[in-house]
Amino acid sequence: MQEKKKIVLVTGASRGIGAAIAGRLAPHYDIWLNYRSDHDSAKAVQAEIESRGGCCRLLPFDVSDEEEVKAALEPLLDDNKVWGLVHNAGITRDTLVATMTREQWDNVLDVHLTAYFLLTRVLARNMLFARAGRIVAISSVSGETGQAGQVNYSAAKAGLIGASKALAREMARRNVLVNVVTPGLIDTEMTDALPKDKLLPTIPLGRFGSSAEVAGVVNFLLGEEAGYITGQVIGVNGGLYM
Repeated sequence: MQEKKKIVLVTGASRGIGAAIAGRLAPHYDIWLNYRSDHDSAKAVQAEIESRGGCCRLLPFDVSDEEEVKAALEPLLDDNKVWGLVHNAGITRDTLVATMTREQWDNVLDVHLTAYFLLTRVLARNMLFARAGRIVAISSVSGETGQAGQVNYSAAKAGLIGASKALAREMARRNVLVNVVTPGLIDTEMTDALPKDKLLPTIPLGRFGSSAEVAGVVNFLLGEEAGYITGQVIGVNGGLYM
């Protein structure tokens, strides 16, 4: 009889880095794939995973909405133990702080940081009771260095780092490990419009990274070989920030 796979929830996984993470994890875990509204892209990721023999459950909900988070996850937790959470969902609302609206500030903080609180609060009981689990927050190099025009985004990503370090201390005694991955400039739709000719000289490795390279680090952190790693921030940035 085949051993039942552990469950990992990946947020913001219909495209880009999130989709790559879901695909990379699928041979080893059953995937709960969260997205907000891009049904076609989410179904395409699900179809790709299932075509390779994996299992993928689609969970469309707004990670920043407390009631939607509870409604989507709490009924499932009655019968399922979640091994891992990868909080990848994110948005940008870039502008200089002098012209930034309160809505632009709140929207970015809510999707990145408040959502992390809502998700970990729901899943923590499940993991603590099982005395096992992994949480990986996808932050950004912007949360480490700051970025002009991204005060909201940089604050949210820096907040993920601080929250994860505190959470790692809270949950370590129950063998729940919490870490952060901070991608640099990665080839995705979000970076398509960036001036690569100006940015490449700032990266020691001389290229943008790939979503697959980020996904590989996440896969490692969720696995047994990372059993003595918690509270750490791992950059995937080509040397952009050292």
